[in-house]
Amino acid sequence: MLAHGAMLLFSALVAGSFSLGHLIANDISPAALTAMRFPLALLVIGVWVWKSGLLRRKDFEAPWRYLVLGGLMGAYFVLMFEGLKTAPAVSTAAVFTLMPIMSGVFAYFLLGQIATRRIQIALSVGAVGAVWVIFRADLSAILSLEIGRGELIYFVGCIAHALYTPLIRKLNRGQSPLVFTFGMMVGASILMLIYGASDLRATDFGSLRPLVWITLVYLAVFASAASFSCIQYSTLHLPSAKVMAYTYLTPSWVILWEAALGRPLPPAGIWIGVLVTVGALIMLLRNEDSL
Repeated sequence: MLAHGAMLLFSALVAGSFSLGHLIANDISPAALTAMRFPLALLVIGVWVWKSGLLRRKDFEAPWRYLVLGGLMGAYFVLMFEGLKTAPAVSTAAVFTLMPIMSGVFAYFLLGQIATRRIQIALSVGAVGAVWVIFRADLSAILSLEIGRGELIYFVGCIAHALYTPLIRKLNRGQSPLVFTFGMMVGASILMLIYGASDLRATDFGSLRPLVWITLVYLAVFASAASFSCIQYSTLHLPSAKVMAYTYLTPSWVILWEAALGRPLPPAGIWIGVLVTVGALIMLLRNEDSL
């Protein structure tokens, strides 16, 4: 139940990054934003790890693991913002809902996890509900979906995220979720600072709006350090398909975020999709004893 609660929090925190990130999408390059986000998140979680006293000499073995995981997460975030430059938000959100299924496929090959019939049905139901929410209960919008360059770029990022989830369990050697997250953050920070060096030099930090800095802090503390800790913990206790199934709730959380930011609530038809995604998660909760 704690693992499911952590993923519920994860989906809410990630949704906030969509709402806030949309507001600053044209203010700073994806590489520069991600290159600043990870080191700041590393600072936050580093203090947390130091105070916890959980870090052991053994945790530094095979550091390549942290570079692999950090590289996957860095790739996801950069490709997400790159895709959003040209792709409509509706289309990219639809691609986002494919991650639970892709994660389940990777988990089968990497971990031997086989989804039961109940989980397969739950994932399918959740995908339908999420798509209904994303397209705002408009059937014509669903039928007219066109895949463009931006969607394809973001799809590659989603593959990286889906692969990241089962790899956590595959590569973990007894590290606590907090320490493993710290290691991943170190790897991501190193790689992103190298990749985003030129964009950082080209960024006029003095002209950035205060909202950019507010969003950066949110992305680093809540959408990175806190959410990654949630997913690390949950992945060690739940099958990958179940973990990623919580991404289906993200569109619903976005609705609440938008309302909190002063935007109007969606029409009543949208809530049908919300209830469907919640129903899918209940199906997963009832199937806790099998993969």
